[in-house]
Amino acid sequence: MNMYFEGYGYRGSTFEQTYRCYPASFIDKPQLESGDKIIMPPSALDRLASLHIEYPMLFEVRNTAAERTSHCGVLEFIAEEGMIYMPYWMMQNLLLQEGDMVFIKNANLPKGTYVKLQPHTTDFLDISNPKAILEKTLRNYSCLTTGDSIMVAYNNKKYYIDIVETKPSSAISIIETDCEVDFAPPLDYKEPERPKPTAPPSSDPAAEAQVEEEPKFSPFTGPGRRLDGKPAKDLDASSSSPAKRQANATNSVQPSAASTSQSTVPRKTTGKLVFGSGGSQSSKGTEKVPEKDAKEEAKKEEPKFSAFTGKKYSLKG
Repeated sequence: MNMYFEGYGYRGSTFEQTYRCYPASFIDKPQLESGDKIIMPPSALDRLASLHIEYPMLFEVRNTAAERTSHCGVLEFIAEEGMIYMPYWMMQNLLLQEGDMVFIKNANLPKGTYVKLQPHTTDFLDISNPKAILEKTLRNYSCLTTGDSIMVAYNNKKYYIDIVETKPSSAISIIETDCEVDFAPPLDYKEPERPKPTAPPSSDPAAEAQVEEEPKFSPFTGPGRRLDGKPAKDLDASSSSPAKRQANATNSVQPSAASTSQSTVPRKTTGKLVFGSGGSQSSKGTEKVPEKDAKEEAKKEEPKFSAFTGKKYSLKG
């Protein structure tokens, strides 16, 4: 049997009523802002008492115009008839302004087992013990709804936290229940940038150029010599590279006694010694021989004057 109380809109065993809503500041109840409870008129208490309503009393709050829904509890029944007072953060969730119409209906919610929260800013994580602060704040709440944003007041600062997920349903009761709480990264959280690998300190460019110009070691690059003393055909070509000229110069500054005794070798340039038969040395790769040794060598090579060494002729014919 459905019952209808004219003037209040009560129908059957379900409490459904439309009220004008106002923030808690209109009734001088600042403690409402730290929870999710509203203040209703005394007529609502009379109607709820006549119904078989489960305790604690929980309600569905709906803004029909904006199609927004949330859930709440009740603190007192002292509001003027036709009016209710609710936390301002709840009005923001429902997109309500002062004096807007809101639909109230009693609801039965399951006990929550899991809730996932997401702070708006990383400042909440900077609190010395955010878990303890959150537990203390949630004691003033009777239920949580997925999609809502609750307010946590601490140290004269307000922190807003989104309800990302609730189990076992989208709206749960958190009164006298063990509920697992998980946190998502804050909305303004940014991944730390990975440090870029630092390049090794660059050395002096002149030193780098010098290192690049140094010839690499190449074995068997010296001039070829024949054991029979005959001139090598590729001797001139072999001494064209810098490394080969340097090797030839090293050999030219260490004359041996056996090689200097050969008087048949023509001198190519004054002040220089040439070893081997017909071997030519580059002027850039050889070192100068001391002047004293060059003069001694010149004296040895000059023929001595000998008188009356010609052929003999007879005057008689």
